Amino acid sequence: MRVRQNRSVALSSTTQAGYFDFLRFATVSADPARGQTMRDCAGWLAGKFQEMGMRAEIVPTAGAPVVLAFWRKGGSAKRRTVLIYGHYDVQPAEIGDGWTGDPFEPRLVDGMVVARGSTDNKGQIFAHMLGVAEKIKKGGPETDVIFVVEGEEEVGSDNLEGVLRSRREELACDVAVISDTNMAGPDKPTLTYGLRGIAALEVELTGPSHDLHSGVYGGAVVNPITVLTRLLAGLHDEKGRVTVPGFYKKVRKVAAWEREAAKALGVPDAEVRRQAGSPALAGEPGFSAIERIGMRPTAEINGITGGYQGPGPKTVLPSKASAKLTFRLVPHQNPKEIARLVEKDLKKRCPKTVKI
Repeated sequence: MRVRQNRSVALSSTTQAGYFDFLRFATVSADPARGQTMRDCAGWLAGKFQEMGMRAEIVPTAGAPVVLAFWRKGGSAKRRTVLIYGHYDVQPAEIGDGWTGDPFEPRLVDGMVVARGSTDNKGQIFAHMLGVAEKIKKGGPETDVIFVVEGEEEVGSDNLEGVLRSRREELACDVAVISDTNMAGPDKPTLTYGLRGIAALEVELTGPSHDLHSGVYGGAVVNPITVLTRLLAGLHDEKGRVTVPGFYKKVRKVAAWEREAAKALGVPDAEVRRQAGSPALAGEPGFSAIERIGMRPTAEINGITGGYQGPGPKTVLPSKASAKLTFRLVPHQNPKEIARLVEKDLKKRCPKTVKI
């Protein structure tokens, strides 16, 4: 797709204020303490949809509520319906993560809005809302419109399926629009035809029944952190391929047209490295960075916990060590099967000096 003109459009003060209010909700779905914040944000969204002239509803779930909004012109059974999906929850964010300011206090930097959620996914939702609102002011869109905005996308969307099933007739649509993916570049609008799936696991190792003094027991009792790091390092070979037996067994081969399409995007490995701020790229050999990002499965270590993390020394031999893992999956890989294979592999390689 060729873009003939790349324009930046300044938001009105009222629109910007509303957008910034949306971004200020610290809707971190992974944090159980944020329950009221999630409900407050859902209420704010429903109010905005109503201001637009849409019928809005907050659907309670066992977790964060789902916000539904409807605009139907009626009068013709032939009218098509567009469903717009988005999520108002965000990933955790703290100053220590590299933010130069409060991630939940939006600010303009070189004409761009900087805040957690501005690109994933509150910015996209708000843009769709502005577009539909403008259409409604001028008599309404050419199609009926439904918004489905959930608050648990970042933690697996556990309760969304139940809402969709229970409201399937009311939510029936001809087209579903999801703006929760990347663009190939600021001047390259991109149609994403698929995303990798995910399997998430947490592994915990227990050695001694309680933390020990390493000066007394070091050398006689195994350190769970040492065992854990060896297990995690063993998930990949020296070339970057995942070593879990059976991991690649059902992986669909990347089609020739897909490789050509990836090449046509014109995003070289050097640009991916620049965007990532990485000294060098790594990964499965035989594929470009774009292909590895979008078309090949991966194993990632998202976090490691164990031992003393406070200021100054503490010569502890810890009782426990744990890690959070995710596996990005491609067509024909089943998340439950992959999780089972990983668990089997880790247990097989784990020594008897710790419990897994």
